[in-house]
Amino acid sequence: MQRIMIMGLLQNIRCKIAEFMGKLSRYLIKLGSGMGKSFPGYIYLRIGKLECVNKLARNMKIGSVIITGTNGKTTTTKIIVLLLSRDTKIAYNYESNTINAIVTGLLSGNADLGVFEYGIRDIEHAIPDTVSRVVYPVGVVYTNVSREHSQVSGKKNPFEEYLKAKKLLSTPMKRGIVVSNADDPRTTYMGKEKEKDVRVCYYGLEIDMEDKTPITGDVFCPLCKNELNYSKRYLNHRGIYQCSCGFSRPQPDLILTQLATDKDRWQVKLSGELYNYSADKTIELDFMVNLPAFGVHNLYNLLCAVATYTSFTPYPERVQNTIKAVCKDLDLSILPPGRFEIFNVKGKDGKEKMIGMGQGDNGDALKANIQFMQTYAGDDIAGDTAFIYTTPDEGEDEIFEDHLSSIISLGPRMVHVIPGRESVEAAQRYYEIIKDSLPADFHPLSHEDMQNRIDKIGELIKESPHNYVLVSGCGPEQYMWGNLKSKCKVNK
Repeated sequence: MQRIMIMGLLQNIRCKIAEFMGKLSRYLIKLGSGMGKSFPGYIYLRIGKLECVNKLARNMKIGSVIITGTNGKTTTTKIIVLLLSRDTKIAYNYESNTINAIVTGLLSGNADLGVFEYGIRDIEHAIPDTVSRVVYPVGVVYTNVSREHSQVSGKKNPFEEYLKAKKLLSTPMKRGIVVSNADDPRTTYMGKEKEKDVRVCYYGLEIDMEDKTPITGDVFCPLCKNELNYSKRYLNHRGIYQCSCGFSRPQPDLILTQLATDKDRWQVKLSGELYNYSADKTIELDFMVNLPAFGVHNLYNLLCAVATYTSFTPYPERVQNTIKAVCKDLDLSILPPGRFEIFNVKGKDGKEKMIGMGQGDNGDALKANIQFMQTYAGDDIAGDTAFIYTTPDEGEDEIFEDHLSSIISLGPRMVHVIPGRESVEAAQRYYEIIKDSLPADFHPLSHEDMQNRIDKIGELIKESPHNYVLVSGCGPEQYMWGNLKSKCKVNK
């Protein structure tokens, strides 16, 4: 007994030292987009180890909410932060998807809620169930799950393992709420698995819109592995579905029921009945909000953020006014540096052309970018588009297959193939496949000379004879996409 008491005392001392050193490091570095968002957490974990994180997490008066998924994590987290910060003091992190970054947020202390983005590629590196046990979240939020990261640290990462890693984040939960996308069969599966332990809040669309293009990637029932039957698809594999085994899309607790689009702003209606964890009561929503015109994929991010905010705000009576006010103030700056944007530039002939540009490093994201471009250009895009495609890396054939399906569906007049990641050899192999289906050329530009790659893309845009140029695929979010967009906008 005495030995146990001494060990407990030593652990408490170690945790206190870790907290002191972690907080001290916050003042010794300038918090920014690099190690500043994770270095204090790294110091804490080096001294205190994972065993101390739970003590730190319990300082949150309400608890912590962790957001994960394939696409939309950063945008969703940012909107959640904007909403909750109007009602209570929060600690948060986004654009840095590690346990170190979560701990850095927890070190801020004196907060009611923690809101943390968390990127999960595989079980070995992300340790999702361990993170859940030590952070002890009251909320786990799923945006969507698509084929991505088919290779991690040089090892094959099968999709089933990737899906399992996402699911493990909520597996240890015995309290709180799981917020899940009802329109995605994979996140619905995760929600269904947790209904026996905690409340699950589902969100989804119910609007007169349908994605008629083929699904990128195989989508099967998560329970029996048979093919799903869709009565409607809103965006790639997200829609209204059912399986012969009984698995089907649940009725969402929060739905988006109306959509009125304009060039710059959209009007949408939000309706639903959601359980609020903080007040232990049900909240009714039924009102219109004004948004920037930022694509159907970001409507899902908004729904996810509103569902999460309504579930955890300590002031549920403010929900409607807060959501309206935040949505009214939203603009495209809410989106991350690699976000897909549409703008005009002057071509070599002096005429303006429409450019759609941004990261699309999995099939779902690239398809959303194409569809967003089509909403602006309409039928005019058919037969008058050049596609500058930045490829996946070696071992990412599944991502390429999903990309290729969407590019062929678009039917561009020309595809310029450029390496998006490190392997020029992989890019050339992908080009050889593309040219069998579409007119294409190849530019073997190395990852090491990123400026040359950026300059070449700018040159291809300027010299293209087409009125529409779509630039998307893989590549570093800020290092390539951020710099590329800055260059093009300077020369617009």
